[in-house]
Amino acid sequence: MSDAMIEETAARIFADHVDRALLERFEKGEWPARLWGLAVDNGLTMALAGEDAGGIGATWHDAYPILRGIGYWQVPLPLAETMIGALLLSAAGRAVPDGPIALVEEGEALALAGSGEAVRLSGTARRVPWARHCAHAVAVVGGQLVLANLADPATVRLTQRESPAREPDDEVAFDGARVLAAAANPFPDLAAPVRTLAAVAKSAMMAGALEWLLEQCVQYASDRVQFGRPIGKNQAIQQSIALMAGDAGAARMAALVACADAPDTAARACPAALFSAAAAKIRAGEAATRAASIAHQVHGAIGFTYEHQLNYATRRLWTWREASGSDAWWAERLGRAVIEARAAGFWPSMTRRQFAAMPSTMEH
Repeated sequence: MSDAMIEETAARIFADHVDRALLERFEKGEWPARLWGLAVDNGLTMALAGEDAGGIGATWHDAYPILRGIGYWQVPLPLAETMIGALLLSAAGRAVPDGPIALVEEGEALALAGSGEAVRLSGTARRVPWARHCAHAVAVVGGQLVLANLADPATVRLTQRESPAREPDDEVAFDGARVLAAAANPFPDLAAPVRTLAAVAKSAMMAGALEWLLEQCVQYASDRVQFGRPIGKNQAIQQSIALMAGDAGAARMAALVACADAPDTAARACPAALFSAAAAKIRAGEAATRAASIAHQVHGAIGFTYEHQLNYATRRLWTWREASGSDAWWAERLGRAVIEARAAGFWPSMTRRQFAAMPSTMEH
């Protein structure tokens, strides 16, 4: 499937099936089964997985429209998580299970015990998005990529929690949970592949949400008349929307660069991926903070109401800004790497988009 076909397919599915009514039903607890079925049937969940695993074998650049679309249309599905899980498993030569896949990011207190067919997973993961809807989870524990069984209530205890976007953000306690598959990290350039790739995805999703937010503000400022003229004629509002447009454009470009540098099943080496993921997550997070504030200011009191659709985008921006490492978290680690590179190493590292110290700075 070409990148144009991927973009057209994603836009058609999301535009036709994600609306205010679906989002309201989702936030009342209804799983959007039809929407998930369409994503599966059209190959979106397996876009990044290799062809040998039944996937499309797309690059991250090819798959960018899917991730951007999740943000633009506020798609209430674990689509990005499943795409990343399928990529990691297929790159490691492991079968990709049916159904949604949850991601457990590095830094959680998890441990493996046993060997061969009897490997078990124990520990607690505090924030696992979409876990309640998934029978499987992908994690990297002790350098090992593992596929864990979430469907056994005897070994997995789930405490349901929600993010500010009202999407599942569950706590999962593993007590000797069965590991269905294990393999070495397929992307050795990434010390924390789950978190790094999730940060790339979140950056693209935020870029999409920022574009939607910008469009809503431009339209509202043109339509809302006060004192006999549209509020968009006010120079202060024009300046604020222009600032938002700059932020949205910068976040989009940073996300596209991160996607270009991210690994796929055909290109395992990714020396610039960590730097680009950090830069994209920082830029998108900063943009989300400013843009959400501006959007609510432009819309005035009505924008703060639950009845207005603005909140579906801004709450997701606030959630994704903090997920997979906040902009401050990534900025601290990038800053440490810059300091360790010192003056002599700064410019060469910037032009290569690769700081030697970054792989050792992924701990919490």
